[in-house]
Amino acid sequence: MSDPEITREDSPRRAGRILYAEDEPGMRTLFEMNLGAEGFDVHIVEDGDAAVVAAHELMPDLIVLDIMMPGRDGYTVLRELKGDPQTQHIPVVLLTAKATDEDVWEGWQSGADYYITKPFNVEEFVHFFDYFFSGAAA
Repeated sequence: MSDPEITREDSPRRAGRILYAEDEPGMRTLFEMNLGAEGFDVHIVEDGDAAVVAAHELMPDLIVLDIMMPGRDGYTVLRELKGDPQTQHIPVVLLTAKATDEDVWEGWQSGADYYITKPFNVEEFVHFFDYFFSGAAA
């Protein structure tokens, strides 16, 4: 018998399914611990290639991509997902240390729905996801 899974009905809020692609272990842990504790359904992958596969398998409500990753970088993954009819509707947030005007512009040009730079305040970050999944951001 497997462990019972927490469903959206069991969680304290409307839990969204989030796919997060990040190669840095510390960032993956921070993301998973904070958003998981808030009731979000978090799925973590370690590189851009795995992000593309997971996006198609999970069909998440939101994708968060780092830009600098092994395999396909975040910009490449973003363009691929936004160019695919199966995944183009999924909102994508770039969460990255790349913060120059040119970096941000390339993110928007690649199809990002939102761009967050590192370092960031964890409480504000969790609030962003609450706001996004509340439907107010639509």
